[in-house]
Amino acid sequence: MNGLDNDRVAVEECEVAIVGGGPAGLMAAQVLSQAGIRAHVFDAMASVCRKFLLAGRGGLNLTHAEGADVFAGRYGQRREAMSAALGAMDAAAVRRWAQDLGIDTFVGSSGRVFPTDMKAAPLLRAWLQRLRHPQSGAPVQFSMRHRWIGWDEAGRLRFLSAQGERRVHAKALVLALGGGSWARLGSDGAWVRLLAERGVAVAPLLPSNCGFDAAGGWSPFFAERFAGQPLKSVAIRIPGAPGSPPLFDRKGEFVATASGVEGSLVYAASALLREELARHGQATFYLDLLPALSVERVLSDVAHPRGSRSLSSHLKSRLHLDGIKAALLRECLSADTVAQPGALAAAIKALPIRLQAARPLDEAISSAGGVLFEVLTPDLMLEHLPGVFCAGEMLDWEAPTGGYLLTACLATGRAAAQGVMRYRGRVGL
Repeated sequence: MNGLDNDRVAVEECEVAIVGGGPAGLMAAQVLSQAGIRAHVFDAMASVCRKFLLAGRGGLNLTHAEGADVFAGRYGQRREAMSAALGAMDAAAVRRWAQDLGIDTFVGSSGRVFPTDMKAAPLLRAWLQRLRHPQSGAPVQFSMRHRWIGWDEAGRLRFLSAQGERRVHAKALVLALGGGSWARLGSDGAWVRLLAERGVAVAPLLPSNCGFDAAGGWSPFFAERFAGQPLKSVAIRIPGAPGSPPLFDRKGEFVATASGVEGSLVYAASALLREELARHGQATFYLDLLPALSVERVLSDVAHPRGSRSLSSHLKSRLHLDGIKAALLRECLSADTVAQPGALAAAIKALPIRLQAARPLDEAISSAGGVLFEVLTPDLMLEHLPGVFCAGEMLDWEAPTGGYLLTACLATGRAAAQGVMRYRGRVGL
């Protein structure tokens, strides 16, 4: 039923409005569609799942095949809050979902799960076809280029489109608006103000899975010569309290940037580094350039007589240490330290990399912060806004890359949709 309000703006009715056309929003739409409930997806962009498609350029990492307990631990302090959603849609369920759309998957050597063709577009096309033309259930309606600007005085949703303002009276609402990273793909965090105006508690959006600027920056020589080059087969360690295990200790690789560091191994440690920066204004991690060798072996080779060879040639010959690894030693150590075999060997195994700031939020792969679970019911409904549910990255959780981000978006989208169905049953909609 359509009508006109007092401002002569057309008002439309819909069963369930979903604001946000990312994976969380589409999963919510799928669950509702399968239950025969008509869902209407609104998104500010011209097409859905922009960030999803971008992630697929390097091979779409759907989920991770590790054990459930380890998997749940990737969500850190929000492990318990995320447990119900992840328990209902775990890695195996994500693979079944893809298979149901005709997309086979495989487990890589690292445990990450990918489509066999490593592409996002075929999966998204199959998904949209299913949503628009389900074999059973209700078709999902899509309205693109519709930017949500909040509620009017009567509680109706307000959207701005190319045709002007549009108002929608929805019996239930799922907000799946993403975080604050990659604004050009639709996740701009503009919803924070709209919810805060309604009294919803939102933790500030912060960069997650992000790069960092090195304290003082790199020298012009290092930045020009080595920016963009990877540091492979290394390990990062972040010490814990004296006598305690390290907070982080993992092998992998990352990349030097013009101003600092980024890449998978840095992303995995980013939450700890960001928190350290917030507490102290600076953060340090220790880089093991040769994690396959013991301290004793490194010291033995560094101290081995080198005759007329230069130190660079000596390190390359004895330890295969050259290129960006050797340059980083020179960049971070004084000439006196480099000249002392004991100090140089110690630095090769634990080179302090000092950081001064995280890169801006819009450069981050994902964001931390968002709607606090403490103001949500177990069904992900806002306690003070009955009928309004939240899902995806706009919730206050974070996780490393490796399939955990997408799995959580799908899982919370599913959980929010099931919450909508229970809510409808309680209030008789």
